[in-house]
Amino acid sequence: MALTFKGLLAKARENVTGITSAEAREKLNENPNTLVIDVQDATDAGACGLIPSSKNISLGMLPIRADLEVPDHLRDPDLADRSRPVIVTCGAGGQATLGAYLLKEMGFTDVHFIEGGTKAWKEAGFEVEQ
Repeated sequence: MALTFKGLLAKARENVTGITSAEAREKLNENPNTLVIDVQDATDAGACGLIPSSKNISLGMLPIRADLEVPDHLRDPDLADRSRPVIVTCGAGGQATLGAYLLKEMGFTDVHFIEGGTKAWKEAGFEVEQ
């Protein structure tokens, strides 16, 4: 049977750990080298605000930007180090879960997603940029 979006999320959650907004903020404070990626499409990114210093790479482009075997002009240099801590977010958390799972499958060793996405971050009272 084919997987649904809900099924894909369940599979991803078996392999990647979600963290709360407070835990994400703590990780950022502890290690400023932590990369935050918002995987929403560019037209949707920022609808509820963006986490300061986050980088927008759409979910569709994420595996290409993180691939070390594609031509240099397609890669994102911020994704070259597989040991760099990465926190993935999106509007509400679903796409972030899939994005974190993709990165984990691509060899990233310290990757998490924010439960509830940037919406939860904002509701926790943390700063967002418009």
